Amino acid sequence: MFKDSTSVSTLKAPAEGNRKPAGNRDLLQAYRLMCEAAAMAAVYEANRPICKYVHSTSRGHEAIQIATGLQLRPWDYASPYYRDDSMLLAMGFSPYELMLQLLAKAEDPFSGGRSYYAHPNSNRPDRPKIPHQSSATGMQVIPATGMAQGLQYLAQLRLSLLQTGPDGEMPVVLCSLGDGSVTEGEVSEALQFAVLKQLPIIYLVQDNEWGISVTAAEARAMDAYEYAAGFKGLERMRVDGSDFEASYAGMAAAISYVRHERRPILVQATVPLLGHHTSGVRKEWYRGADDLEKHAKDDPIPKLRQLLRKKGVTEAKLAEIESEATTYIQQCFDKAVNAANPDPATIHDHVFAPTPVTAESGDRTPAGGQKVVMVDAALHAVEEIMQAYPEAILYGQDVGRRLGGVFREAATLGDKFGDHRVYNTAIQEAYIIGSTAGLSATGVKPIVEVQFADYIYPGFNQLVTEISKSCYLSNGKYPVQTLIRVPIGAYGGGGPYHSGSMESTLLTVKGIKVVYPSNAADMKGLMKAAFLDPNPVVMLEHKGLYWSKVPGAQDAMTIEPAADYVLPLGKGNIVLQAHPKDVARGNSMCVITYGMGVYWAKAAAKNFPGNVEIIDLRTLFPLDETLIFETVKKHGKCLVLTEEQLNNSFAEALAGRIQKACFRQLDAPVYTLGALDLPAVPLNTGLEAAMLPNPDKVAAAIHELLNY
Repeated sequence: MFKDSTSVSTLKAPAEGNRKPAGNRDLLQAYRLMCEAAAMAAVYEANRPICKYVHSTSRGHEAIQIATGLQLRPWDYASPYYRDDSMLLAMGFSPYELMLQLLAKAEDPFSGGRSYYAHPNSNRPDRPKIPHQSSATGMQVIPATGMAQGLQYLAQLRLSLLQTGPDGEMPVVLCSLGDGSVTEGEVSEALQFAVLKQLPIIYLVQDNEWGISVTAAEARAMDAYEYAAGFKGLERMRVDGSDFEASYAGMAAAISYVRHERRPILVQATVPLLGHHTSGVRKEWYRGADDLEKHAKDDPIPKLRQLLRKKGVTEAKLAEIESEATTYIQQCFDKAVNAANPDPATIHDHVFAPTPVTAESGDRTPAGGQKVVMVDAALHAVEEIMQAYPEAILYGQDVGRRLGGVFREAATLGDKFGDHRVYNTAIQEAYIIGSTAGLSATGVKPIVEVQFADYIYPGFNQLVTEISKSCYLSNGKYPVQTLIRVPIGAYGGGGPYHSGSMESTLLTVKGIKVVYPSNAADMKGLMKAAFLDPNPVVMLEHKGLYWSKVPGAQDAMTIEPAADYVLPLGKGNIVLQAHPKDVARGNSMCVITYGMGVYWAKAAAKNFPGNVEIIDLRTLFPLDETLIFETVKKHGKCLVLTEEQLNNSFAEALAGRIQKACFRQLDAPVYTLGALDLPAVPLNTGLEAAMLPNPDKVAAAIHELLNY
């Protein structure tokens, strides 16, 4: 085990082939980059009215960041954090490029003016790959670990998606984070998975002993190095992150270890904090003179300058580097200030990447086909996907070969495809969901499962912060291709933590798609389309429809579509038509619903033959508004039916949109019907029935609307 930065020389594996410790050329390059980074911070500070968007700089962190950036290769992956502008300079990004993001300009190469300074993303072939980076501290650790998970899988299968160096050098993942974020629970989930699977990742913790105004003594009982000792199999190292030579040697050893051994390591680099937390949170507000003086003593720039002088670099040469950096940075800044702002017309660009599935195709009802339950249709869809796409994997709680899912929704898949493609995870909803962002960036296509909808909330940090924003904030470079399966809904005595509906919560998240099939054929076709969609798709699968055991849900069983069948997202379906004569006489109405609501509506409609038309939405976002509005205008009366608690729900929001779009054609207010507004679904089946809609409640609403 690496005890401190002095022990790195005992490593047997060389850093990069026969790489030597940093020589004068490396040291001069590092000094030039440090001077540029310092000049950037000074220019930003001197032009605060112009640099109006919140930003941080790397002042004090330059040595460890530059030592890291110089040694990463184009086949590597990196997850910097918002203070890592020196690391980006060392990777090859120009000050001008960084300033374009600082000032939110149109030509910002990362986000086109949409994201903060030092929030990079890049898929340039001559740089390390950097997927979307968010501002949420610690949240990047799960997607970064997902990248390492993806690289490991690609290497296991020797898939061509794996990019290596010219001599076959294996890629590594570098995840940078501050010491204040190590206390995040999601960091623990990531470290646990990394050591469990022995993933090729370096966690670089830059420890400046501050988390905004919170000191290390207030925030933690141990530092990151000590904390890492609790994760069996996680190598660890301390390094003086203000000393460039020590940082360079330490990161050379860490990168070499991961590149050759394919195991994780945590590097704790102690660094001073010389700048402000951000431009909007000033250091003088909460740091005393003694603390500022203590940190200033470890400024890496004078340390490296002194070292260069000892190595024979003249004062004139160093002064020349400093002067050139100051002039160069000012020129870059002036140019960036005058660069064009984004065109407001582009504001809707890159919310989603284009999907290849835009029309229904394939055989939905093949001759001689057998009826299947929904759970089997989903199972067969995943099996066919995994047969066709070696880059597809499936993981989640209890989906491995031993059980195959608590609803048997993954039964036999572990046996058929092996533990490297179908496997269990710990109870880590954040990791299950967030890791898919990293996997997708490497080209792996994950299908994951959250065991019950009630337990998806621990994964919302990742879904909202990382996954949903990735395509938009990376200007389309990094859409997240992930299919997240979520069993949902009440099914008879499931109780308050296994029966909930939460589609309204999901639908407040922009940048994801939400699917909710109600029968086996739709399940299979939508599953295929969701997998092929390059964007994040959450598939809600009603547990009560899985086996058609709920009374009245037998029609959820259908003939199984052929393997080539796909059903595009965003297309609703008319599952029951009103009689044209009743429509012409004004004696009709429509029910807009989905999931179990389809079967409540069909049962209720038997009391009103010819009077009721039922729309199954099938996809909640994107929503088939064309079909909805045309249907409502045709009938003039509408009921929006949901299983969710009604107040402030998706159903009520949809009713409002219908009211606005169809106001002139309405003959009655748009009605809504859903579960009672209670905190949870009660365990007792009688209480559950009282809470939920049912055919009788739907029939009463239909009767009232028809007689309005």
